[in-house]
Amino acid sequence: MADTLKNINEDYAEKYGFKTNAKYEDMLKGINKENVIMISKLKQEPEWMLEKRLLGFNMFASKPNPRWGTGSLEDINYDDIYVYLKPNAKEAYNWEDVPKDIRDTFEKLGVPEKERKFFAGGEAQFDSSAVYSSINKELEKLGVIFTDTDTAVKKYPDIVKKYFGTIIPPSDNKFAALNTAVWSGGSFIYVPKGVKVPLPLQAYFRINSEKAGQFERTLIIADEGSEVTYLEGCTAPIYSSTSLHSAVVEIYVAKDAHVRYITIQNWSKNVYNLVTQRAHVYENGHMEWVDFNIGSKLNMKYPSVFLKEPRAKGDILSVAVASTNQIQDSGGKAYHLAPNTVSKIISKSISIGNGETTYRGLVHIAKDAVNSVSATQCDAMMVDDTSKTNTYPYTDIKNESSTLSHEASVGRISQDQIHYLESRGIKEEDAKALILLGFIQPLTEVIPLEYSIELSRLLRIELQNAVG
Repeated sequence: MADTLKNINEDYAEKYGFKTNAKYEDMLKGINKENVIMISKLKQEPEWMLEKRLLGFNMFASKPNPRWGTGSLEDINYDDIYVYLKPNAKEAYNWEDVPKDIRDTFEKLGVPEKERKFFAGGEAQFDSSAVYSSINKELEKLGVIFTDTDTAVKKYPDIVKKYFGTIIPPSDNKFAALNTAVWSGGSFIYVPKGVKVPLPLQAYFRINSEKAGQFERTLIIADEGSEVTYLEGCTAPIYSSTSLHSAVVEIYVAKDAHVRYITIQNWSKNVYNLVTQRAHVYENGHMEWVDFNIGSKLNMKYPSVFLKEPRAKGDILSVAVASTNQIQDSGGKAYHLAPNTVSKIISKSISIGNGETTYRGLVHIAKDAVNSVSATQCDAMMVDDTSKTNTYPYTDIKNESSTLSHEASVGRISQDQIHYLESRGIKEEDAKALILLGFIQPLTEVIPLEYSIELSRLLRIELQNAVG
């Protein structure tokens, strides 16, 4: 058994925890006004973006850390974090043009292979900069834009300026303000009216350096009647010091449009993952958040939908796995602001070792949002006697014609189930893994097969690490 665990841990470290000795062109340490101005200067941004950054910095400096989360944020030393790390590499549009050391990093992670097999476009970000971007030429001819946000500020300033910070203003919370001040990279997607992107667009975010901060800014605009699926993956090497990931994702879902946003988060256990994600959904539009959280030291993330016009629909589907020394504080928010809107929140959490999961959800149905329907289901599974789980649902219903339902369950793996599987020749660790995979199966079915297999593998690793 010890040899098996040793091999699994080595395999995990080799695939995700390795470090790349990359060279950097620019390095800025500490969150201060001078660095905010320097980031904008190095990027050669227009004056309006610098103004947004400085507004964000002032709000960040004035806001306290949020106090409602499960975990403490007091260990974050903002003066000791690199807010900008630009690798010595220009963004490439052909994979062969990416510097070899960085290309080898993403090759190890399987990113180029995934792009070739499953995706209509791909982007790779290494610390603070996009190093690779590609999109299917046929989609480009249809007017689909898929690039990094830095490039979009220069090439499509009118679109960026129209939407940037309108869905998530810097005043929203301390970390939205921080991102506004020091953002770098992220994805920009515009899908024209009536265009349906047949395959997913993919981005992969890698924190490589110790004490690094990554602050990507993603903006997706799906015009009337369009459809798009976006999938992002996240990893980082294993360090003893703290790193910080604080992203902002803004999505505009126009009339009759459909956006599916899939996250597979596997940060190492020294990373604070503090993310704000929000979509505005208009008439007959449909927004789907599919959120898998396996890594990080402390994860605080609550994808939200604002259903702003009649018959808008929002689905939030999440899986959180907290193993030893991890806190996963996640959930979702649905705001019904118009009649006949529909939302669904499904949360599955797994606690292993002394890991702690928390579901934190909000459903708001406004007075004018008559005949709206919302359903919440949060299920928690604790693998052993030392793990913890919490549920904090909040509802705010302002009219009597709407329907709200909430279901919650907490359980442990049944010894009868384990004994049954053992009687069929399955080892105890494998039996537990099979039971947990069955527990989250409804959500794994909505992602590409290769990623579903990878999730199964990661879950098995977390389980066996806890056993070890």
